[in-house]
This record gives sequence, structure tokens and C-alpha cells, in this order.
Amino acid sequence: MKQLIKLKTPYMTLGQFLKHIDVISSGGQAKWFLQENDVLVNNEHENRRGRKLYSGDQIDLPNIGTWRLSSSEESS
Repeated sequence: MKQLIKLKTPYMTLGQFLKHIDVISSGGQAKWFLQENDVLVNNEHENRRGRKLYSGDQIDLPNIGTWRLSSSEESS
């Protein structure tokens, strides 16, 4: 089941996203997490913590969950 996250800004970085969903407790852990775990952004492997995520992007963390980002203007 996909979970929806509403963006309050035009984008968020992958590191911010991981912290937002409580997978990591600090931004400094993002690099380690991305080296040790599979992360898919729009069905492509991603390992850059600075990757910008925009409305419409889908993030998959196998065995953890799937999320879709939407802008605060979009209705669900």
C-alpha cells in the first residue's frame, strides 16, 4: 500500500525524506543507509542523499514501504 506525503516546499531531498519517515534519526546517517539498503526512486536505484524528490515521485524501500509525494495543492 502506498503512503502519501504532501510536500510543503517544491521538493525535498532523499536524505530529508528518510528522516521524515523515521528510517534514520539524523541527516548524517543518510549516506550510510543508502550504501547499505536498496532505495528505488521511480523504479530506479538511487544512492544520492541529495537527490531532489518532487511531487509525483514514488519511493520504494523494499521490506519497509512505498511512498508517493504530492504537492500541498494536489488533492488525494
